[in-house]
Amino acid sequence: MSRYEFTKKLETGNAVIDKEHRELFQAVNKLLDACSAGKGRTYMDDTIRFLNDYVQRHFSHEEQLQQKSSYPGLAAHRAFHEQYKKKLKEITSQISATGPGIAELAKLNGHIGLLVTHITTEDKKLGAFLNQA
Repeated sequence: MSRYEFTKKLETGNAVIDKEHRELFQAVNKLLDACSAGKGRTYMDDTIRFLNDYVQRHFSHEEQLQQKSSYPGLAAHRAFHEQYKKKLKEITSQISATGPGIAELAKLNGHIGLLVTHITTEDKKLGAFLNQA
C-alpha cells in the first residue's frame, strides 16, 4: 500500500484543519510502514485508537467551525462524518479482532482514501468558505 502525502492539493487554507489532516497522514503512514516491515501488530492498537479518537476530535472541530460561520453545507458534511465514523469503527474493530491482515488493511486503506477524497472536495469548499468569512 502506498503512503499518503499531504500536498498543496489537500490544503484547505484553514490552519487547524490542515494541521489535523497532517496528523492523520502521519499516523496512517506510520502504520503502513510498520506493516511493510512486518511490525504492523506493534503499532496497530495505538493507530486504531488514534484514528477513532482523531475522527471524533477532528470532525467535531470542523463542525464547530461550520456552525460558527453558518456554513450552508453543515448538514451534509455532518452526515458524511457520522457515516465515516461508523464505518471506521467497524473496520478497526475487525482489525483488532483478527489482526492486521491484508484484506482488513485494504479495507482501512480504502476508507482512508475516501477521507482523502472528502478532503479534496468538501473540506476544500469549507476552507474557501471560511476564508471568505
